[in-house]
Amino acid sequence: MLARLKGWARAAKRDVLALFLAARDSRTPWYVKVLAGLVAAYALSPIDLIPDFIPVVGYLDDLVIVPLGIWIVVRLVPVELMREFRAEAVQMTTRPSSRMGAAGIIAAWIASAALLSWWFWPRIAG
Repeated sequence: MLARLKGWARAAKRDVLALFLAARDSRTPWYVKVLAGLVAAYALSPIDLIPDFIPVVGYLDDLVIVPLGIWIVVRLVPVELMREFRAEAVQMTTRPSSRMGAAGIIAAWIASAALLSWWFWPRIAG
């Protein structure tokens, strides 16, 4: 059962990325672009319609609203296009990641935090 849930989660992640691609493609009908963009933005957004700290109902959007939105938009996108978007989404997720790029971003965050600390320390301490 755990393997099925993981497979479903991977498929949902792939489909969200495919919907993002569909929203940006000129071959997708305009109304589907709008819906695909809204569903992808909501699925990728850290802000939920119903906050997760509300018991039971907080996870309702993650378990019902997002999959339902994905399902509806996938049905509206032409089959050939959806197949192409899914293949492109899989290809995008299997690209190698750059450890040097990640190290550079982490170094930039550390340098920014150090600079801000150095800048504000005399003002706070004094």
